[in-house]
Amino acid sequence: MKTIISPDTKRENRVPPGQHLTKKWPVLQCGSVPKVDASNWILKIRGLVEKEREMSLGEFTALPRVKVFCDMHCVTTWSKLDNTFEGVATSVVRDLVKIRPEAGHVMVHGLVDWSTNIPLDEFFAEDCLFAIKHDDRPIDVDHGAPIRLIVPRLYLWKSAKWVTDLEFVALERPGFWEQRGYHIHGDPWKEERYSEPPDMSGSGI
Repeated sequence: MKTIISPDTKRENRVPPGQHLTKKWPVLQCGSVPKVDASNWILKIRGLVEKEREMSLGEFTALPRVKVFCDMHCVTTWSKLDNTFEGVATSVVRDLVKIRPEAGHVMVHGLVDWSTNIPLDEFFAEDCLFAIKHDDRPIDVDHGAPIRLIVPRLYLWKSAKWVTDLEFVALERPGFWEQRGYHIHGDPWKEERYSEPPDMSGSGI
């Protein structure tokens, strides 16, 4: 199995401004953790594609896997270094459907109305994957099982939990936390945390 090293792990200083280190992986979300029935889990791939597709959990997890060594940075100011995720590279999606040329972004949808927007060039970066395991253990539902997106070079709210739907779109539109004041992009090295004072009734990770 191929192991990909995220470029940010090669920085001389791996902790972005305003962040502090933690050894644990905190659990944060808006509202309660959903009940997940893996037997009925379906991934939809739709929007600006030539032919939409649906996959069961068994079909998706049978796809070729990679490992990604990366760091995580949460907008709530914690960072966790030296993570190894295992799962399906986001680039595999390009082999599953034909994405139309006018598509420029993907809206990643999850359970409990979760969504987040990501430019395609960042979504298909080599170190992005749909994670099934973290540090050789299955990801639990608190952290987004059965499938969690990991986008290491953006704040962790972009790494959507409980992924169920990939919608390819032409124009960028804000997702769940972006509508509530979080930055439209979310680069931790530029401290792109908020576009306006956020609604802190929950935590977008």
